[in-house]
Parts: sequence; structure tokens; C-alpha cells
Amino acid sequence: MRSALIIDDEPDIRELLELTLGDMSVTCACAPDLRTAKALLKKQSFGICLTDMRLPDGDGVDFVGYLQRHHPNLPVAVITAHGSMDTAIQALKKGAFDFLNKPVDLAHLRTLVENALQASETEVQSIPRLIGTSTAMRVIREKVAKVCRSQAPVYISGESGVGKEMVARMIHDEGPRRSGPFVPVNCGAIPPDLMESEFFGHRKGSFSGATADKIGLFQAAEAGTLFLDEVAELPQAMQVKLLRSIQEKKVRPVGDQKETPVNVRILSATHKNLAALVRTGAFREDLFYRIHVIELNVPPLRERREDIPALVEHILGRVSQGPGMERVTLSAAAMNALLEYPFPGNVRELENILERAATLCEQAVINPADLQLPRTDAGTAAPISGGVISASDEAKLDEHLGDVERNLILDALEQTRWNRTAAARILGLSLRSLRYRLKKLGLE
Repeated sequence: MRSALIIDDEPDIRELLELTLGDMSVTCACAPDLRTAKALLKKQSFGICLTDMRLPDGDGVDFVGYLQRHHPNLPVAVITAHGSMDTAIQALKKGAFDFLNKPVDLAHLRTLVENALQASETEVQSIPRLIGTSTAMRVIREKVAKVCRSQAPVYISGESGVGKEMVARMIHDEGPRRSGPFVPVNCGAIPPDLMESEFFGHRKGSFSGATADKIGLFQAAEAGTLFLDEVAELPQAMQVKLLRSIQEKKVRPVGDQKETPVNVRILSATHKNLAALVRTGAFREDLFYRIHVIELNVPPLRERREDIPALVEHILGRVSQGPGMERVTLSAAAMNALLEYPFPGNVRELENILERAATLCEQAVINPADLQLPRTDAGTAAPISGGVISASDEAKLDEHLGDVERNLILDALEQTRWNRTAAARILGLSLRSLRYRLKKLGLE
């Protein structure tokens, strides 16, 4: 449905928007005030609504709320005065699809309208990858279904291992940008002196080692989604530059004299308490409010234990799909052990436990001993160590044992000309167990 409702009390603005959208084969209906706009909405349907924030008979933010109640499937973009970022964020929180600053950038307008029209034509799927029937997961599914139709920045909070990147991918895959790239970046994994080049790109010769032009992460995510994982790890200097790029929708590659427009949606996540970091000054308040327009909190696994059986079935089904792998099942006693375990590492820990157990178990049945769950003290997740060995010494021991195991496996493989079945027989392992160890040691 390529039609638009334009609401603005300035005839020149209405004419500019109507002419621009007309060139895109979008039919327009114009209204100088909210009363006229509401009358038009009763007569016909639209694919997008563009509204000014200040109108003779009402406020644009309130009108966004009205549309959410009475026309929830209509994407609405608000037009704000330059520098009115607080008002734009308020509209996004109310449910606005996106915003435009005055004077209107026509290239940005065209992109916004195309994205909105795609969103209005998109049927939200059932989000099947969010596994579980708990109340918490039902709430998350409902929120994902809602935010995926918007362009508002989303902040995904939750402990490590709960699946924050999976939620971000679903928001991308179910929205109008799904045909564009999804670019995840771990902000804590980029050296500080390379951050600007990684995010914004650079020009050849701009610094030592810049032997060719390079596009940055923003340009790589053009027409798609940029997911800033562990955003709390960004240094202060980079926070300033990132804020400007998000607000202006432009980036300047290192060594370039001009800015490049970018069209990306920003999703971000961290396992840290970002609001607390703002209070201590470790994270900029203005950037926090810019990326924290909508928050999705992914609950830890211990708060939705009723989802564990469904997760177990899904994970075991996946790990049993390899060549020569038979279907692995979980004994009732093993299931009870999982239901009682606190899972400090959340879903990621459950996946690791089951993948290891499925590889090492006998007769394709996982028993409690196969799970190798850490012992806990008084219901906590910390293993009882007795204080005999320090964490650094334990890491060294693990590394040494890994080297010993790697050498034994390599010797057996060389003896059998890399026949895995024969090597497993020499080592006294099942083929499944050998495959697991090869993957763990990076010898695949």
C-alpha cells in the first residue's frame, strides 16, 4: 500500500513532502492539523504517516500515542526541529517508527519512507527461535514482534549467555531491514587505537599501515542493522564519536574530508548495568539515552526453569544431526539434575554441557554423571574448590593437559593415516568422543 498521510501546518513543507513521495510513486493525502488527519484516517488506510511535532490543535508525541492505540499497524515518522533530540526520543518511546530533522534531508526521507512501507507490508512471524513457554519468554516474543517493525534503537540487557545476540538477530530478521546485512561487533574486542578505523573506515595513506581504502562497520551494515555487543566497553572518546554518527546518520572515515551518509539501525547490548555506569561517569549519559530508547531484558535461565526441557530437546536435536550421529536422549535423573542446577552461564552453559555430554555418553543416553555439573555449595553456582589451587595455577594446568591430550590424539591420527575410527580405537574412545575432542582442541 504505497500511500502516505502528511500532517504539517506549513503549506511549503506539505508540498515538498508530497512532491518527493510522488516521485517514489507514493500517493499522498495532506492535512494541516490533527482534526483533519483523524478524519482522513477514518476514510482510508495508509502505508505511512509523516507528522510535524507542533500542530495548531495538538502535539505530535501525543498523536503518536493515539495512532498506537487506534492504528497500531501504521508506521509513523515525526518531523522535529533541528536539535530537538529529546523530543524525537520521546516520540520513539511512544512507538514512532523513526524521525526526521528540519530542514528535511530528502535522501534520508526517501530511505525512511521505503523502510516504513516495507514495515507496513511485513507480516510478523511467530519468532520460532525464542524457545520456551514461560511467561518471561512470552513477554519477550511480544516485545520483539513489536519493536521489529520500528527503527528505534533497542538496548538488550541481560546476563552473559542468555542469548542477547539471538534476540538482536530476530529483531533484524523479522523487520523491514531483513534483506540487508546484520553486522555484529564485540566492542570489547577492538583495540582502542583501531576503533575509529573499524567503525568508520579509513582512506589509503591516512596512517601507517593504511595501504588501501577500507569501509567501516557502519558502511558494512548499510540498509541493515549494526549490533553493538558489549557496548559498555567503549572508551569515552569513541562514545562521543559514536553518538554523533548515530544522531547525524553520517560517518567520516579516517583521513577523509567529507562525511558519508549511512542508513543503519542500531541495536546494542551488554551484561553490565549501563545505568550504573552512567551514574559513575564511565558511560556518557547522552549516548545512553540515545541507544536506550527501548529496552528488552532477557531473563536468566534460572528464572525460567520451565523452559529447560524444551531447550534440552532443541539442543540435543541439533547436536545429533552430524554425520554418523545417533539421536541422544536424556535420562529422567539427568533432567532432574539440570532442573536443580542454577546455570550461572545461562543458555550458553546449557548448550556446552549437553554438547559435551552427548559426545561422551554411552549408548546415546545421557545420565547425571555425563553432565559433569559443578558441585555447588548452599545453592550457589560456585564450584567447591577447597582453596587448594589458585585460578592462575588451574589455568596453567588446563593448558598443560590440553597440550598432552592434543599430542596423544595427533600421534594416534598419524599412526592411522588420519583414520578417525581407527584412531579412536587406539585411544580407547568412542568415535563421538574423538570428534568432540578434535573440535574442542581445534584439530577438525
